[in-house]
Amino acid sequence: MQELTLAVVGIDFPNPDRSRSNRRYELLLCVPGEAVSLVPEPKNPHDPHAVAVFSIRGVQLGYLTAERAPWIGARLRAGEEVAAVFQGMGDTAAYVRVRFGGGVPTLPVGREASKPMDEDFYPDPEGSEWGA
Repeated sequence: MQELTLAVVGIDFPNPDRSRSNRRYELLLCVPGEAVSLVPEPKNPHDPHAVAVFSIRGVQLGYLTAERAPWIGARLRAGEEVAAVFQGMGDTAAYVRVRFGGGVPTLPVGREASKPMDEDFYPDPEGSEWGA
């Protein structure tokens, strides 16, 4: 089994559907660990190796990068078993976690969880006196 994180680009382009659905908005609805679909687009006029990424709601999120798409697309066309989940979103790209060979991809532990707290950071005690 092999797992890897892949970038999803083109997140600021509108989709070609009738409603011109917004990819960035759909990405904001995605939850880490939520299933996504990888769909090869051999008839794509810009890149015959393009692999589109769709949310669980069927809305396109973008495309795998041009560097990874030929390799991933070839594995998909060969019938290799693959599962993909939404991992997260950055400023200019989103990220999906892909697992080949069966099973569900595991999300890596986030950097935030392993980052030490600043020495001068003192959180408020649990609960507040004014009930917020």
